[in-house]
Amino acid sequence: MSTRMPAAASHAPAEAGRTPAVVLWLVAAAFVVILNETIMMNAIPQLMEGLDIDEAAAQWLSTAFLLTMAAVIPVTGWFLQRVTTRAAFATAMTIFIVGTVLAAAAPAYPVLLVARIIQASGTAIMMPLLMTTLMTVVPERDRGRVMGNVTLVMSVAPALGPAVSGLLLGLGSWRLMFLTVLPIAVVVTIAALRRLPNVGEPRQVGIDWFSVVVAALGFGGLVFGLSRFGQGLGALPWLLVGGSLVTITVFVLRQLQLQRRGNPLLDLRTFRHRVFTRAVLLLSVAFMAMLGAMLLLPLYLQQVRGLSALEAGLLVMPGGIAMGLLGPRVGRVFDRFGSRVLIIPGAVGVALAMGSLTLIDTQTPYWQLLAAHMLLMVSLAGVFTPTFTLGLGDVPGHLYSHGSSLLGTLQQVAGALGTAIVITIMTARADRLITSGTAPLEATVEGMRWGFGFGAVTAVIVIGLVLLMPNRLPQQEAGEQEPGRDEAGLQETGTSELSEPLEDELTPDPAT
Repeated sequence: MSTRMPAAASHAPAEAGRTPAVVLWLVAAAFVVILNETIMMNAIPQLMEGLDIDEAAAQWLSTAFLLTMAAVIPVTGWFLQRVTTRAAFATAMTIFIVGTVLAAAAPAYPVLLVARIIQASGTAIMMPLLMTTLMTVVPERDRGRVMGNVTLVMSVAPALGPAVSGLLLGLGSWRLMFLTVLPIAVVVTIAALRRLPNVGEPRQVGIDWFSVVVAALGFGGLVFGLSRFGQGLGALPWLLVGGSLVTITVFVLRQLQLQRRGNPLLDLRTFRHRVFTRAVLLLSVAFMAMLGAMLLLPLYLQQVRGLSALEAGLLVMPGGIAMGLLGPRVGRVFDRFGSRVLIIPGAVGVALAMGSLTLIDTQTPYWQLLAAHMLLMVSLAGVFTPTFTLGLGDVPGHLYSHGSSLLGTLQQVAGALGTAIVITIMTARADRLITSGTAPLEATVEGMRWGFGFGAVTAVIVIGLVLLMPNRLPQQEAGEQEPGRDEAGLQETGTSELSEPLEDELTPDPAT
């Protein structure tokens, strides 16, 4: 995909060091849509009562969202090459708004489930669009700072989901969650479309529909199968996961075949770049730890300590806010000093936080839980921002859309895997203790301790993985500023000179 701006764009001067306007608008929109990924976590009791459904059906409203994301994201690499930035943005936000309107007005459970699937389809386009645009318009020397803003979306939005839903559920019906998001999404969409420039030139590339079907069945089926663990379904989850892995293998072989012809749905040549591959693995493992903690801590606060959804939301909110506030600052530190001063302490902090949560009991002070959660969120900010920047910065420009799609897909799978393992461990341990005569409450707490123990082990793996990451990309270490190094065809004279024309062209001509 070419990374040149269209000729219609104007050349208004841009202030040095500012985040490009196109990225800011995409960040604002992406925050709104990603928030919905986890906003239903605290709403299960109200949904069960209001829609007259059981817990499994209510949980499906979150599972279907993740499943749809995993199924749709692989197609976005192809989609983003075919359409302009504005068209991709308008498509994503229109789909999301339609889903939100339908969810707010849903008269029954099936309609709400369909609405969540529609919402997820729009959300699946936004994150690859944001990451691809960022890597295209931001010069290499500023990517850490700008990626710090993106951390607000990639990590803080899902972290704040349970907190926001807890606050809204304390004020009224579950419909309030959608009615609050809807006007914000509409305003951001209208305002952004008035100012959003097109970045890059679309290319007419073909699509292999067999790959689309296989990707949806493979990645979507894997997320679904993982979500069934811990629900007492016997061999069914194993069969689903096994079948999905076989399907994903078929998908990979098909992409390798299509790469020789030039039009894969997901270009797996991104994995030839070692830093990108290590970043994908590191982010996936870290995401497993984060989602596992995000699931267990609200469960503990409500089921064991008897807090309301509102109170649980307020307790976990400071950690998410701290993570968001630190994102840009982490990015600036990365730009100046490199990754190691951030990712190594960050990984150690994640391990300490998860380790402290393995010591919870029925009387653990709330300040201790708050401190552990804040340490976890702040430490993850130190890991996520540098790793995203290094990983995507390692691939050439024409692979940005494929790289961001792969990152998004594997994060969804990793999140589903993390929650599945945590739930399975917690349930199995609690059931075994109850069978041996332990009081149900004590058994539940012990099961949660084991679940957090899995997170602690995962965090130790994160420590090992961060040690494999470079402080900077090899070309940065060598001080190389070679013209035309982007394989997508950029011919500018180095990164410092690249920033001005690209940022200057972010303000569209009023006549266009």
